[in-house]
Amino acid sequence: MLKYTGHPLFDVGAATILAFCQTPLNHNREISDLNEADFDKMADFISKEYIINPMKSFLTVAFPNSGFTQPAFEKTPEKRSEYAKLVTRSFRGETNSEERCVFTGEPTIGLALSDKEGYPPGRVFRQHLPLVLGEGQINFFSDGDSGLPISGKALLCIQAMPLGCAKCGGKLLAVHSDNSEIIELFAREFLKRNRKALTLAHEQNESKLPEAGPAKTILIETLLLADEERYNAEKEHNPASLTAYHFSNFGQSNPLDARNPPLEIYHLPMDILDFLWSIKSREYKSEWDNVAKRAWQLARPKKGKKEKGEMQKEDTLRRRNYIYEDLFRLPQEAPRFVRSYFLRIPTRNASSDDPRRAYSLKDDASLVSWKLTELFLKKVMHLKESRINRIREIGDQLADYINEENDKKFFSTFYGEQSRYDVIRNALIRVNRYRLKKGKPPIIGFDPFVEVFEDLDDNGRSDWRLARDLVLIRMIERLYDLKWIEKNVGEMSEEDKNDDVSE
Repeated sequence: MLKYTGHPLFDVGAATILAFCQTPLNHNREISDLNEADFDKMADFISKEYIINPMKSFLTVAFPNSGFTQPAFEKTPEKRSEYAKLVTRSFRGETNSEERCVFTGEPTIGLALSDKEGYPPGRVFRQHLPLVLGEGQINFFSDGDSGLPISGKALLCIQAMPLGCAKCGGKLLAVHSDNSEIIELFAREFLKRNRKALTLAHEQNESKLPEAGPAKTILIETLLLADEERYNAEKEHNPASLTAYHFSNFGQSNPLDARNPPLEIYHLPMDILDFLWSIKSREYKSEWDNVAKRAWQLARPKKGKKEKGEMQKEDTLRRRNYIYEDLFRLPQEAPRFVRSYFLRIPTRNASSDDPRRAYSLKDDASLVSWKLTELFLKKVMHLKESRINRIREIGDQLADYINEENDKKFFSTFYGEQSRYDVIRNALIRVNRYRLKKGKPPIIGFDPFVEVFEDLDDNGRSDWRLARDLVLIRMIERLYDLKWIEKNVGEMSEEDKNDDVSE
């Protein structure tokens, strides 16, 4: 009776009803299997929970001035119940065959959804459907008619939608994709968390549901943790992208205020999701988890009087993860991502609660992983296989040279130089010259050097810093395995290395 339409609010709501009606015995049900008994089950829950706190408070984000949240109904709870019946049970009522639902194409509801006179039946407004205009406004509506025509099933899906969202920063986070499995994954996980929080709030007599956390962090954390057993069991997956809508339906939001817009859209393209899928496997999971663990925002000391070591509860529970959030800057900022998380270069100008401020080779050499970097180069940056192999070969050869000759000066130059390409090039030439004097072949020849350091990107530019960073990653990993880092890193100054990394 239902199918996905491509509209995020409808699709998330439909996936939420599916998740609500699934049980361990019928977890393989699809959205097309839903029937009127399932709709009744969802409607019963909404009619019971939406008219009281904490859900009533939660819904002010999605349906302000609706019958669920209307302050004028505080002393007349029966009106809230009547409203709940209207917006959840209309799929059983009479229909208006003269208009078709904008979501499903079915006949619209045969009853008026507005208390005001003069509006045709089956039209919804801001209090029923987020991010549209209110009653009496005609801009952006078809033919200048106020409101949008909607069917009873579509209206129920929209009412269920907030349960399949996460509350982040006073807004709702709805996740959509061209792959229905991803829509259902997030709707299921967010519904599970919301119902758990709702039960706990009832037990503790709380009037509000807690915030889930920073939106981008919650997105990646949920994607990586949810249904891990199912993901690990699947050898193949359908390529897909992901788009998240972080929105509020408050009418007073200024759409031009970049600090608090009513709608923000976060997108993860197909190749980023492919990378995230891959790191869930056993081959990469351990290395990724170690890197991600060191990217959590540090808890700040509690303000005011406090015991020694006491931290703010809110900061501890709602921290952001910087590597998760920086995934949304890819692939545009891939070089910075590589430097910060795979090479462990510190961000000196970061805030005091940013863990990247304290990254260092001395403490983090064990986290430098060529295997993880290589996956990133293939999945996200799409580097040629031949260039990746060249980078690895040069890194191995330079690491073996440093270990054999204990050439700390070359290592410090190659690791620390940030502004002058000629310094890096001359350092490599000196190594080759030294090798030739000892009757050994040069470490890096002309063709490998050009392929690694001079190769042009799609814009016709070369990036010697990125090339050097990639060689360093492989070089450091090998030197760590050879115990050279352990013996020598303490003698190297951290003051002059990579202080120019900025946000």
